[in-house]
Amino acid sequence: MPDPPLTLTAMAVVTDPQPPAPTDPPASSDGGRRRVVAMTVWGVAFVAGWLAIGLPTDPAYAFLWIWAATIAWNSTRPWRSHLRFARDWVPVVLLLAVYNLSRGFADNGATPHAYELIVADRFMFGWATGGEVPTVWLQEHLYRPAVQWWDVLASWVYFSHFVVALAAAAVLWLRDRGRWAAFMRRWGFLCATGLVTYFLYPAAPPWWAAQNGLLEEVARISTRGWKAFGMHGAGNLLNAGQIASNPVAAMPSLHTAFALFVVLFFIRQTRRRWWPLLLAYPLAMTFTLVYCGEHYVIDVLVGWAYVGMTFLVVGLAERWWAARRARRPAPEPDAGPSDPPAAAEPPAVPAAR
Repeated sequence: MPDPPLTLTAMAVVTDPQPPAPTDPPASSDGGRRRVVAMTVWGVAFVAGWLAIGLPTDPAYAFLWIWAATIAWNSTRPWRSHLRFARDWVPVVLLLAVYNLSRGFADNGATPHAYELIVADRFMFGWATGGEVPTVWLQEHLYRPAVQWWDVLASWVYFSHFVVALAAAAVLWLRDRGRWAAFMRRWGFLCATGLVTYFLYPAAPPWWAAQNGLLEEVARISTRGWKAFGMHGAGNLLNAGQIASNPVAAMPSLHTAFALFVVLFFIRQTRRRWWPLLLAYPLAMTFTLVYCGEHYVIDVLVGWAYVGMTFLVVGLAERWWAARRARRPAPEPDAGPSDPPAAAEPPAVPAAR
C-alpha cells in the first residue's frame, strides 16, 4: 500500500502523540526482481544438490530445502521472520525423523502378514485380472525392460510423497498459522495411527511376497523412471532410504493416505472445477504404488479409511476443546482505582444528657 500524503502523515502525528508500533520494513521497489533472482538461485542450487546427492526424501533434508525456498520467496522480510519459521518447524522435523526411525523396528523380527493381503486383492479384483493380484497383472501388461514414459511419471509421483505435505504445510505457515496448526494436528494423528498399526500388524508389500515365493515375479520399480534422462544419482537418498526402512510397513499405505489427506484438507477452499485435478493426485499415487510393487490395493483402501478417521477424530476433539474453553467462567475483573472500598462508618457518639 503506498505511503499516505505528507499532510495526512503530519495530521496523524499531531492527533496521535503515541509512536506507531514497530512493523516489518516495507518491501523495496525492486522486491519482485529480488524474488525472481533469489528463486532462480534456489532452483539452480536445488538441481545441483539433486544431481550430486539425490532427491530430498529425508525429512530434515527436505525441510532445509523448503526453508531455503521460503527465505528466497520472502527475501525482503527480516531474519526474525525466517527464524520463527525454523523455531516452529524444528519439533515437526524431529517428530518425523523419530517416526521414520521407529518404523524400522515395527516388525520386531516377527513374520509379516502377506498371504491375507494377497487373498484380499484377489477377492476384490480377481474377476478382472484372471485371478492375479493387481500388481502382477499391471506389471505383466506395462512393465518393459526399457524405461517407458509411465515409468518416469510413476517415479515423480512416488517422490512427491516426501515433499508435497511438507510444502503444503510451509505455505500454510506463511499464509495462516492457525490453519497450519490444524493441518499439523491432523497430519501428526495420521502418522501416529499408521505407526501404531505397523507395530500391531506388520505387513509385507508385493515385492517382498514375490521374493519369498508367495507371488509371481514382481519388480520394485518405483525409482527406475529417472534413468530415462540419465539421472542415475537422482534417487540416491530414496534408494538408500528404501534399503534402510522397514520392509514390512505396508499396512496402511501412508503414501496414498498423505496424498488424499492433503487434497481433502484444501478441497473445500478450491473451486469445484479444479476438484477432478486435485483428486487425480491420490489416484495417480495409488496406480504408482500398485504398479511399482510397493503396496496392495487393500493397503490403499485402509490408508484412505485412516484419513477419514483422522478428520473425524481430530475434528471432534477440536470441537470438544473449544466447547470446554467456552464453558470456563470468565475471571472477575479486579477492583480498579475508580471503585475504592467502602469506608467504615464511625462509631456512634452517645447523646449528652
